[in-house]
Amino acid sequence: MATDVKVPALGESITEGTLAQWLKKPGEAVAADEPIASLETDKVSVEVPSPVAGTMAEQLFQEGDTVEVGAVIARIGEAGAAAAAAPAETKEAVDAATNPPGPAETPLPRDDAHAPAADHADLTLSPAVRRAVLEHHVDPSKIHGTGKDGRLTKDDVLAAAKAKDGGPVHEPEVKAPAPTAAPAAAPVAAAAPVGARHEERVKMTRLRQTIATRLKEAQNTAALLTTYNDVDMTAVIDARARYKDLFEKKHGIRLGFMGFFVKAVALAARDVPSVNARIDGDEIVYHDYLDVSVAVSAPKGLVVPVIRSADAMSFAEIEKTIAGFGKKAKDGTLTADDMKGGTFTISNGGVFGSLLSSPIINPPQSAVLGMHRIEERPVVRDGQIVARPMMYLALSYDHRLIDGREAVTFLVRVKEAIEDPTRLLIDL
Repeated sequence: MATDVKVPALGESITEGTLAQWLKKPGEAVAADEPIASLETDKVSVEVPSPVAGTMAEQLFQEGDTVEVGAVIARIGEAGAAAAAAPAETKEAVDAATNPPGPAETPLPRDDAHAPAADHADLTLSPAVRRAVLEHHVDPSKIHGTGKDGRLTKDDVLAAAKAKDGGPVHEPEVKAPAPTAAPAAAPVAAAAPVGARHEERVKMTRLRQTIATRLKEAQNTAALLTTYNDVDMTAVIDARARYKDLFEKKHGIRLGFMGFFVKAVALAARDVPSVNARIDGDEIVYHDYLDVSVAVSAPKGLVVPVIRSADAMSFAEIEKTIAGFGKKAKDGTLTADDMKGGTFTISNGGVFGSLLSSPIINPPQSAVLGMHRIEERPVVRDGQIVARPMMYLALSYDHRLIDGREAVTFLVRVKEAIEDPTRLLIDL
């Protein structure tokens, strides 16, 4: 008897997702709790596990379809049972048995390197990868996948196509046809004209659509304004250099810059609580805690997991939490709960080389701090021009709630704490 596979709960307020990819095809053996499909929601990607061990019997939706929480998307049969949706080869075999074919025709030789991709349709390929296979005429079964669980990526296909075009082509051995059947000349693909330009249309992922909607909503709703300052990173760099080995030995994690900035934000938010507040209708909601959303780059877009009660955390706890989020983002295992809530956001564009930017707030939050790259610049100290490792800071805020004086005061408090980390210890 077949077992239904249903879409699991995807997180608070999330009622549907997009079936991004089937990880198992009909007829394949499936272990209990083994992922059979990947779903994409507004916030994260979720793998759907099989509730039982058996055989993939039926797929009820196609890749790209929208599925609701609780919907049955597949059925798992008993181990060894035939799949409900038989492969095309099985159907052809039945037709051949009931309708015997005429005299056999001698097959014509063909170039396996240009065989249609349908010959390898049994591989689990994403739409983008399948399109690349068709365009470049490569055999996906002979390509080593570098994606999760060895799956093929578009880059894998492009690399294989480049290697095929750049190196010698080894034709497969083809048996000579019967003397009575003259081999037909294989069609030669027309060479692409020099300087040809191409376009590719790819449907936006659900995550990218959500990011676009929320950022535009912030611009349309909030009265956005950004204030800037720069900070001398000398003291923090010296502190890291002095204690990084002891810190890593004791806590098992590296001491990064983000821990200093999270602690500095917590200190500044006590003096300027409106930066850590939000507007709800005609009311202002103040928080006596600081949940920091940390912008992290994931394979499918920017995500913002939340460090909860960051104001009560130690440096080690902050760094461990951030490192955990980074690993989960890379592996695609962040959950909706990881990104729920948040009262303030820190975005570090400096890791990508950004010198200066104006970040957009993450609704319903009212402010976001943008960090940027550190570079030596000439500054005046005690009447002397000296080189110092400087970083530009940007605070974007909702002017409906936060006045300019409050925004500037907050950013100056952050600057003071970073330039003199002792303030973080004695709460100044």
